[in-house]
Amino acid sequence: MAAVVERNIHALLARRMQDEQRLAWQDRLADRITRFTGSMRFVYLHVLLYGAWIALNLGWLPIKPFDPTFVILAMEASVEAIFLSTFILISQNRMTAQAAARADLDLQISLLAEHEITRLITMVTEIGNRMGIDSAKNPELNELARDVAPEQVLDTIQEQENHPA
Repeated sequence: MAAVVERNIHALLARRMQDEQRLAWQDRLADRITRFTGSMRFVYLHVLLYGAWIALNLGWLPIKPFDPTFVILAMEASVEAIFLSTFILISQNRMTAQAAARADLDLQISLLAEHEITRLITMVTEIGNRMGIDSAKNPELNELARDVAPEQVLDTIQEQENHPA
């Protein structure tokens, strides 16, 4: 692997760890709960607990039923669902903010790369012209050598989405 790729991987991992350490304890707790509730251990735990609850209250076990109408079970499951969905939304909101930041970074890197490539095309075309290379006279190169305005690209995309041909 190229040294620059390895350096970038280490830098990204270090940044990710730094971001994790900056999280408030509430966000870390929400993430842990979300991670656990999205696991098979959570499913197995619920199968065990709800299965025992149902078996006990159907009278299948030698213990006196305490919720024969399952009203308490329904209430407990509803309250649990409220809290779990809240924890999941907290984690999703944070992940959405991270994804937006990464998308902004990707856009900035792409714009920088486009700018650099445009400058390279200009320079290589000029070298080709001075050396008398025929392919340097390709009219497409002039168009490629022009800077792209990202806001114009976004406007064109929106226009095409709103008024498809």
